[in-house]
Amino acid sequence: MEVLLHQIDAFADAPFSGNPAAVMPLSSWLPDSLLQHLAEENNLAETAFYTAELPPEAGAPPGDWPAFHLRWFTPAVEVDMCGHATVASAAQILTDMHPGADRVSFFTRSGWLHVDRTDDDEFVLDLPAVPATEVEPDLVLVAALGVRPVRAFTGTDEVIVVATEQEVRDAEPIFTAFPPLPRGVIVTARGDSVDFVSRFFAPGVGVLEDPVTGSAHAQLVPLWARELGRTELAARQLSRRGGSLRCELAGDRVLLIGRCRRYLDGVVQLPD
Repeated sequence: MEVLLHQIDAFADAPFSGNPAAVMPLSSWLPDSLLQHLAEENNLAETAFYTAELPPEAGAPPGDWPAFHLRWFTPAVEVDMCGHATVASAAQILTDMHPGADRVSFFTRSGWLHVDRTDDDEFVLDLPAVPATEVEPDLVLVAALGVRPVRAFTGTDEVIVVATEQEVRDAEPIFTAFPPLPRGVIVTARGDSVDFVSRFFAPGVGVLEDPVTGSAHAQLVPLWARELGRTELAARQLSRRGGSLRCELAGDRVLLIGRCRRYLDGVVQLPD
């Protein structure tokens, strides 16, 4: 059995930047154990699998544009939300399968998500805004991150706000000292040349540092929009690869805008 594999860098503003995702189209769902093995073999932060078969709980497609059932796996677990692999899947579908379309929708564990392609060949990911509550910093987590917190929030992920971009860059987490986390922690600050910067560490789902994290920005954008008094923001994730996003808070939704670069197309040989 052969399955196509596309590796696409999402939120990439240069070659070898952004967050690489594996995108694997399927004619029908394979066993979950096999999907997890494939994600582990791909050894990227996320592998996205999709089919054209919508599950009953999806209801009717949201429009007359292409719609698919999408799932995301890290090398360790299936996750509820992944932004960059959604954008990568949209780029592959709108380039290879539906070049005349400018929107694709995905039914996911987080409901229906939509990606639009602009005239400038950028991709606009529409995610639900993730609420966060201000809390006292977790001193064990702060010590493991090696940063000096200014504020702290909790939501889907923990958020530690620090004073400067340089402190975000310089963070050297000791992952063995992390307290148990459902998913991960975001370290963020005002940016020197963009509105805000961040890094994202997710040992709870088997990803020590994610290069560029769309789902983390669904939580960061409402925080920084409130802090800065603006709904349109420029962001940079300061991983080694790095990546840039233009962000907009639109009511209870977050729009993330960026480019994709395709790295490879291949065929995976599966045992019968």
